[in-house]
Amino acid sequence: MTPPQRRRRSPEPQPPPQPPQPNDGKEDDASNPERLFILTGVADGGERAALDLVTLIVAGADPPPTAPPEQSALLRLCRAPLSVAEISAYLRLPFSVVTVLLTELLAAELVTARAPISREALPDRSLLEAVMHGLQKL
Repeated sequence: MTPPQRRRRSPEPQPPPQPPQPNDGKEDDASNPERLFILTGVADGGERAALDLVTLIVAGADPPPTAPPEQSALLRLCRAPLSVAEISAYLRLPFSVVTVLLTELLAAELVTARAPISREALPDRSLLEAVMHGLQKL
């Protein structure tokens, strides 16, 4: 009696690589420099707000009807505080383009920017517990 023989699985044939499809006028590629220039609309290299990747952005109001789609999406995202890095990732736009969009929104006072809360700025937990126990004894 012979033991059962194992058969090797043959690798599944890989489909041939697809040729690049024409864009049909759609600008889905966020890395297109022309699209990014149109989004920012900066011709004179205007002054940008001092923002870094961890600056928190909070929207104060709903997007106005005249806002471009990218600014409207940014305002909807920022109903809760988000960092500039998160906004850049969600919108799939480079950091530099997001800072230009945020500069415009900051100038229009539609968003507020604040530095992130650091651990050193928070009170010590043991101090808060001591105060809480002291208040409970009263």
